[in-house]
Order: sequence, then C-alpha cells, then structure tokens
Amino acid sequence: MSALRFGYITGPLLGALWMFILATTISVGMSLVTGDPFKPYLWLSFFWGALLGYGAVQFPNARTVASGSVAVAFILLGFAGFAPIEVGETTSTFSSAFSWILLGTISAYTTYVIMFDCAVGALTRHEFEAAVIRFLTGLGYIFFTAIVLIPFFVMVMTSLKNQSELIQNPLDFSLDLSKGSDLFRSYIELFTDFNFGIYLWNSFYISVLTVFITLLFAVPGAYAVARLRFNGRAAFSRSILLIYMVPMIVLALPIYIGFSMAGLRNSILGIVMIYPVTTIPVALYMLQGYFRGLPAEVEEAGLMDGLSRLKVIWKITLPLSLPAMASVSLYVFMIAWNEFLLAFMLLDDPSKFTLTRGIASLNSSEIPRQHLMAGSVVATVPIMALFLGLERFMTKGLTAGSVKG
Repeated sequence: MSALRFGYITGPLLGALWMFILATTISVGMSLVTGDPFKPYLWLSFFWGALLGYGAVQFPNARTVASGSVAVAFILLGFAGFAPIEVGETTSTFSSAFSWILLGTISAYTTYVIMFDCAVGALTRHEFEAAVIRFLTGLGYIFFTAIVLIPFFVMVMTSLKNQSELIQNPLDFSLDLSKGSDLFRSYIELFTDFNFGIYLWNSFYISVLTVFITLLFAVPGAYAVARLRFNGRAAFSRSILLIYMVPMIVLALPIYIGFSMAGLRNSILGIVMIYPVTTIPVALYMLQGYFRGLPAEVEEAGLMDGLSRLKVIWKITLPLSLPAMASVSLYVFMIAWNEFLLAFMLLDDPSKFTLTRGIASLNSSEIPRQHLMAGSVVATVPIMALFLGLERFMTKGLTAGSVKG
C-alpha cells in the first residue's frame, strides 16, 4: 500500500480505472439512446486514462485547458481509430463525435477532481485516502444512477414504440420523432381500452384512506408509548416492528381464507382494512421517536391550564409534529400506492383493481408489451413526482426528532 502512495502511481492507476468506467458508461448510454453500436476499448481506455491521471498530478492547475484539449484530441483519435470508445460502421459521424467529446470533457474534468491536492511525489495518508474516496464516490454515483435510470429509460422508450418496431428490433430504444402524437398511442389506448383511469382513481383514494386510518391509530398509539407510563410500555416500544419479521407471503393464505369467509374479498373495503395493518407499525415507530423529542414541558403547561390529555394532543402536540406527520403520510401513501401482493390476491373484479393489480392484468401474451410499459410509467411517474416534490419535508420530518432539545 505504501508503494501506491505516490502521485505518479496513484494518478495513472485511478485515471486508467476511471477512464474505463466512463467509457463503459457513455458507450451504454449512447447505445441505448441512438440504437447504434458503441463499446469501450479496454486497453486504450487504460492507456489514455493513465496518461490523463499523470497529467492531473503533474499539472494540477490545468483542469480547464485539459477538458477542452482532451475533447479535441479524442475527436481526432476517434476518427483515427484510437479513441477509448469504438463505434460501429453504421454509426453516424455526429453520434461518434458527440461520444468522444463527451468522454474527453467529462474524463478530464473529473480526473482532476479525483486527484485534487495530489502531487507527483509521496502522498500523505490523508491525500491518498481522499483521492481513493473521491474515486469510489464517483463510481457509486454512476453505478446507482445507472441501476435507477436504465430500467426507467427502457420502460419509457418501450412504451413509445409500436408492435412492429418491437418485433423488428427489441433492443433498439431510439425514437422516430416524425410520428408526432402517435408516439403516445399506447397511453391513449391504455385509458380508452383498458380502463386505466379507474385503476388510477382506485389507487389514489385507497392510498388516501390508508394514510387517514394509519394516522388515526398511529398518532394516539405513538403518543402513549412516548409519553404515558404503563406496564409493558418498553416491551411494546421495542416490538413495534416485529410484524415485519414475518414475510407477507406467509400470511397470504390465512388472509385470503379469512377475507373470503367474511365476504371481504374482492371489495375495496377489504383492501382499505388490510392495508393499514402493514403501515401502522412503521408509522408508530416513526412517530413515537419524534414525540419523545418534543419538550414535555409544553404539554405539561397545557395540562396545568386545564386542557385534557386529548386537547393537549390536538392543540399542542399535533401542530408541533406537522413535519413528522407529513413525512409519515408520504411514506404510508407510497407503501399503499405500490402494494401488489394483497391487491393481486384479494381483487378479481377489474372495476376494483388498484394500479399495481391493473398492470399485472396487462402482463399477457395477448396484450402488446408497450401497453404494459405504458402502465408501468403511469404508475411510477406520479409517485416519483410526489416524492421528489416533498422529499425535503420527508427528510426534515424523519430527522427533526433525532436530537432532543
């Protein structure tokens, strides 16, 4: 390890690995977007990455110049066949040049960021570890972003295709923009022919009812655990989440039999009754931690002023707990919106399908694949937009009660 702690070794080594990672990432991205063949060239990626890594430690203040210079160099090297990304014979000149420019600009800039404050000579332990951590951080960003974006990209692009295009080349995710509004034909048919509007509405109001019922039981339960003293309080507090140790698939058969005997199967009422069972424990756990962080003196002052315990909760505790209530509501809404197993098991009437159950009904050889993908997009986008729009409130609510005082 001590031998690696020299800039002239660390720079080229991290630069070579980083160049290959970027070349692979850009090749996959360009192949998905354009439908043309792109692939990374292993040894050329290592060679040019090592050279760039050495330059980053030799000339640490040349980041801007390096970005432009490497981009131009990769264009020339690409047409000569020596760029880190290989392109197919059918690939357009614009796509090829764009991939080389993108690789050159990003690789030069980020390599200098990774090797920030690293010199050619011996590196301190802090400098070496900081460079490795920056490299691993960049790798993590690329890896997890790809895991999230690639399936979503494939899903969206497939939903915008027609049946003949999917049969001709299932791996071509490029779009023919000349089709205009016909690109969204699968979405139109989804709502006109497959009653997806009903599924969307069912999921929405079932999720809202689940949030309401969950809070109705979780708020007093969490308050009791956090504030009141009773026998078994500590054991109850520690065992709130034990229900999640039992897989839902184990409970599926008893739930199915019980709901069938009670006449609750294939009904919205049955779904609204069973969903809170899966959300109340986590809501209890989240809220009781937040309630413990609230100053008890404020509630005691309310009790001394003549308020009952229920009025203290309603007029003092709940207004102070709005950030936590918002985060719990959002989390519960997402659980109910995305739940599949119970809906699949208990619902058979298409007029009562939730969104996830409706999507499962599209998974048939008789229904074109683009409709299944369009349904997945319709189910994903609203909850994604809701989460991204309210994420800061959710984070604030989850962390607000973590520190007392």
